[in-house]
Amino acid sequence: MQPSSTTKDSVRHSYAFFELWTRIRASEFWIVWIALILRVGWIFVGHTYKFKATDDNFGFGFEMGRIAASLASGHGFSNPFGPSTGPTAWEPPLYPYLTAGVFLLFGIYSKASAIVLLTVNSVFSALTCIPIFRIARRMFSEKVAVGSAWAWALLPNVMFWCTRYVWETSLSALLIATIFWLTLQFEEHDGWLPWIEFGLLWGIAALNSTSLVSFLPAAGLWAWHRRRKSGKRSLAGVIVASAVFLACVAPWIIRNYQTFGKFIFIRDNFGNELRLGNGNGADGTLMLYLDPMHDTDVMRQYESMGELAFNAMRKQQAIAYIEADYARFAFLCLKRFICFWAGPPKATEPEWLGPAKNSLFLASSVLAIWGLARALRQRRSGAWLLLWLILFYPAIYYGVYAILRYRHPIEPLMTILCVFLLTEIGKKPAASRAQT
Repeated sequence: MQPSSTTKDSVRHSYAFFELWTRIRASEFWIVWIALILRVGWIFVGHTYKFKATDDNFGFGFEMGRIAASLASGHGFSNPFGPSTGPTAWEPPLYPYLTAGVFLLFGIYSKASAIVLLTVNSVFSALTCIPIFRIARRMFSEKVAVGSAWAWALLPNVMFWCTRYVWETSLSALLIATIFWLTLQFEEHDGWLPWIEFGLLWGIAALNSTSLVSFLPAAGLWAWHRRRKSGKRSLAGVIVASAVFLACVAPWIIRNYQTFGKFIFIRDNFGNELRLGNGNGADGTLMLYLDPMHDTDVMRQYESMGELAFNAMRKQQAIAYIEADYARFAFLCLKRFICFWAGPPKATEPEWLGPAKNSLFLASSVLAIWGLARALRQRRSGAWLLLWLILFYPAIYYGVYAILRYRHPIEPLMTILCVFLLTEIGKKPAASRAQT
């Protein structure tokens, strides 16, 4: 009995689909494009570009949006909360300037600007698939690379930050993943270009989010150690990378000195951040109600004292609280550790929804750390670099406060570890394969 024409067509279509999937499954080009289409599509389908105007558009970029509006209206890098309070170093400069450029072209706090900025964030998020793919393929396998890149492209929790928040979060994730990839390759490349790229990327990262710099010493030392083991010299390269890094950040440091009369490395609001997590009523979470934008008395203090004096006062208050009871501070740090990896409590959500989200958040942390432990046990190349990232990047948040957004910059690497662990299910522990 001969197969019917319908059956033949079905087989032919199935084979064509299989060939198409074979071509695109490991294609960085297609992964990035599909990731971008999904993100931009959700911006329009979910109407995420419609920010509330009831808070005078503060939800549109928060302090960065306020500074960008000030820049776009000709008042300089100023006024992080709206009122005319003068020059500021409350936030790093890169993303506010990017936002200000969009505001100049498409309107301050306009829907067109929201669409453009969320699309730009989506581009950053989609491009992160590339370093994810390459890191996973180098450290583990093609299978892990494909799974990790597609997971980043398709997971809704990844899309959330780039399609809903006008903030530097997605760019930070792209920068950390790219820097990690560059660091992994250092031992294989000679010449000045890798060192120039290293210094440039770290300079951009510092101007985008100063918390990322916590990983710089570990990345630099790891690259130097790997090159030394392979018999390659690094001193001249370290000097070049340092010079490029300083050339990137020096103009902003000079601006801060000329503006405020003292040395300020990128931003100046650490005292306020420390106070938002440490003081009367502290429970390990962010005490947002004490922020200038959410408390009129605190805002009046900020306006009357000026930014530097205000942040110095807040720092003194927090330190006095910490020094009064170190055991209490240690317990708060433990709670913040839990908040960083398991998610902070969500009092505004339905009783069942918050714990459900936090359970998924915690599960991803457990899988990633479990995957890291397995990678270390197998002596995967780069596993120790991953460990330093997991140890150093979150450390500052254990002493201040932790919110969901703060974990996102290291989530590209966590995604790789989760997928690696899942691909190892059922396997017996493998012998050591590469020296770390």
